[in-house]
Amino acid sequence: MIDPIWNVIQQEKVRQQQTLQLIPSENYASKEVLAACGSILSNKYAEGYPGKRYYQGNIHIDEIEQLAIERAKKLFGAEHANVQPLSGAPANLAVFFALLQPGDKIMAMPLDHGGHLTHGSPANFSGKTYTIIPYRVDPETEQLDYQMIRTLALQEKPKLILSGFTAYPRKINFKIMHEIAEDVGAYSMADISHIAGLIVGGVHPSPFPFTDVVTTTTHKTLRGPRSAIIVSKQEDRLHGIYHKNSKKNLAQRIDSAVFPGLQGGPHQHTIAAKAIAFEEALRPEFKVYAQQVVNNAQVLAATLMEEGIKLVSNGTDTHLLLIDLLKTSFINKPGLGRIAAVALENAGIVCNANTIPFDPSTPFTPSGLRLGTPALTTRGMKEAEMKKIGVWISSILHDLGNEQLQKTICEQVKSLCEQFPIYDDLYL
Repeated sequence: MIDPIWNVIQQEKVRQQQTLQLIPSENYASKEVLAACGSILSNKYAEGYPGKRYYQGNIHIDEIEQLAIERAKKLFGAEHANVQPLSGAPANLAVFFALLQPGDKIMAMPLDHGGHLTHGSPANFSGKTYTIIPYRVDPETEQLDYQMIRTLALQEKPKLILSGFTAYPRKINFKIMHEIAEDVGAYSMADISHIAGLIVGGVHPSPFPFTDVVTTTTHKTLRGPRSAIIVSKQEDRLHGIYHKNSKKNLAQRIDSAVFPGLQGGPHQHTIAAKAIAFEEALRPEFKVYAQQVVNNAQVLAATLMEEGIKLVSNGTDTHLLLIDLLKTSFINKPGLGRIAAVALENAGIVCNANTIPFDPSTPFTPSGLRLGTPALTTRGMKEAEMKKIGVWISSILHDLGNEQLQKTICEQVKSLCEQFPIYDDLYL
């Protein structure tokens, strides 16, 4: 007898196949990555690190984790890599835990301007544990103002300056952010969870080799399993200043923060999947993919703007774009993000409601939509498909209450999706 859960999994597979996944944090992992996630490695405990485990029977586990470490270092050009963090939030927590004391100042972008929940939201551990100094986008350009960030840093003297965002559509100058951190004696940290694949694909500036520590999830643009890693320098340029009593270098403190500081047994099946994804990202064809992701996002952005839709910062340099419904003339109302997202989902177009800079509405009823092109690009869609999708989105937004229009476009979406299958086997 087949467990009913398998029927639900197959229903989800059909949903993914027949709809357009435009949530920028989603992607399709390869069959090899998925196979590793479901492998017998799930049976093994491996507390500790390669060559220094607390359980026996880890000879092959050590080999896999060491491969993942070496591939991560090569992929990002990093001196050190910890591949054990279970997800992005625990990875960020581990860095804070390694480098800061409760109450220390962190400079970061707030959630409503494009930062992540773990970058200092008062509802999150980061905002509850540390003193958050927020920096925001310029109200005119809706982009980062590095001089403003520098002035704020000189005034507040934070212990850590965090860059890298979850809803910011423009390139980030990590070098300037690091220089600002150097000027005030702070650690520089980058959370590149959204743009890691673009960075290794060569279409976005890298935070290496200068940034002190970098976190990233391994799904999103990197197309790996749902997990995370921390990559960093080996030595601490601030050692003897802030952590003068510590005998551990930067890499050692990060490793200790991950285990035993915050985690127990690492998920070795996921680490194997990460290693496979890193090898895939090292192939030449991944650079072609990364460039196409950006090309697709820019064509989608241009199409939407031609249709009279306002985008935050009037475009994108990356894989994502933000629709500002409040400043879109034919809508011009706050708080319609979720209503618009539901209407689009009814039409087979899956995105997410999102706050926009200076949003007068709440995070649960925001005034924006966040869209991205990583998943559709993985399916093989290109500029022509983006133009078609942009027109569909515009049609829905022009008439949010038209259920018949949603049904009609939903059928057109299914027809398009049939031309770009995800996986061919029934059971993965």
